[in-house]
This record gives sequence, C-alpha cells and structure tokens, in this order.
Amino acid sequence: MSMLTKWQVLRVVLLSFLGLSPLHARAACSRVINAPVTSLGYSVIVNGDSIGGIYPDLFRSLSSKETCQFLFSAVPRARLEVLFENGQADVLFPAIRTAKRDELGYFIPLIYTRATLISLQSARPAIHSQQELLEQKNLKVVVVRGFDYGEAYQAIIAELQKQGRLIVEADTVSAARVLKSGVADFSIMAPYIFAGAVQGDTRVEDIADKLRFDPLPELPWSDSGIYLSKKSLSQDDRNALQEMMEKAARSGMVWKGFSRYYKPEVLKEGNRPR
Repeated sequence: MSMLTKWQVLRVVLLSFLGLSPLHARAACSRVINAPVTSLGYSVIVNGDSIGGIYPDLFRSLSSKETCQFLFSAVPRARLEVLFENGQADVLFPAIRTAKRDELGYFIPLIYTRATLISLQSARPAIHSQQELLEQKNLKVVVVRGFDYGEAYQAIIAELQKQGRLIVEADTVSAARVLKSGVADFSIMAPYIFAGAVQGDTRVEDIADKLRFDPLPELPWSDSGIYLSKKSLSQDDRNALQEMMEKAARSGMVWKGFSRYYKPEVLKEGNRPR
C-alpha cells in the first residue's frame, strides 16, 4: 500500500478518534495562525497542495472546537527555521526544545523524543558512545540540514564536519538514499522521522524493515512539541494556543496518534509519552 493510500485510511481513523475527544476551551484566536510546515514522516505529510499528518490533523480537529484556525503551507525545513526566527511563522512544530529556540518562542511539550544512530542491519558491532563514533574515522554520517537535537548533537556534528565525515542533505528521504547507497554508514535523527520517510518513498521503502537504532548516552531524551512565536503572536493568541495544546497533551491524543502510525520497535528507542 502506498504511503498516500495508507495515510488516507489512517487519517479517517485518527480524525474519527479526535472528533470524539471532549476538548472545550473558552479562548479563541484573533486571527488565522500562520503555520508553515515541512514533510516529516507521518507527523507532517506534504503531497502537492495537500498537507496532513498527525500534527496538522490534530490541530485541525482542535480548531473546530477552539476556533483557532491554522493556515498550513509547505516549505523546506531550513526555510521553516528562518521564517520562525523572523516572526513570519506563528508556530514551529514538531520541534525539539533548544536554548536557541527558547529565545524565539514559548515551548509547549507534547511528547519525549531523542535522536539515535540509524544504520542498516549488519554484523558490525554497535557503537555505544560519542567517543566510539568519533574514533571510527572510516565511518561517514549523513544528517538533515536544519535538524537540531540540542547541544550534544551539535557538538557531534561539528566534530564530524572537522573530520570530513559529515554529509548534509536537504531532507530525510535524501539522507535515506545516501544511507541505502552505502555512501554513509549512519544517520542521526529521531527514529520515527527516518522510518516514516522511508515508508513513504518507493526509492527507499525496501530498507524500512532493515533499520537499526542504536541510542547514544550523550543524546538524551528531550521534550518535543510546538513553539509559539514571541514576535508575531499577541499574548491573548498565545494564551489561546497554549490552552489548546496543553489540553491535547494531557488527553494523550498526540501519543495515541503516534502509536497508530508507527511500529512499536520504531517508537521504543526514540519516543515516549508524557
């Protein structure tokens, strides 16, 4: 089944579930919320002019009750970060909490996540630490431009860059193609992002059941959620959005959405409910 067909079926199930969720808020946004997005596994699916996925459909369902409406548009990940920095995006999601982003927006946690080493299954011994990874200088690593999993991640990436071992791609599917080709030995990102991307692209879907996830102690569990812009949103609109998102988090709707779309082995190493 293609990703689009699979998504259409799953979307009906998720929206049916969301429609039964008793979330009622008093607050309302004063205007439409500008929400540029980038394709990210099943979290956000961009197919031409159609934008869906766990988060967009969750927000659409909430907006029918909370009267905060969202305008979604598709942009590259790196561009998305720039728009948020400049106050041209009201929200940034899904996003790992980082010190840099905290300067730009108010963070609302929805789930826990972490980046792991991702490789194709092989007899090669697992790498258990940042030091082991950096010492094996024959191994190359591919990452996606604009992804940020905190200071430890940035330190690893910077050292790999110095060693000439880093490959940077524009999106997750491109990173998966590099890994499949053998040009890179590992990727570093949240497992659900990588797994969702390969399941939806015929060029790499054959590696979906061959993925290996190896956590590194230096890459800890982090909050993942949504940022509300300090630049573009009024205090009242931030309050309304915060109320919406916190109710969604408390209800367990976000985690249930992830559990419907991802295999347990994918979520095991990279995601936890709040």
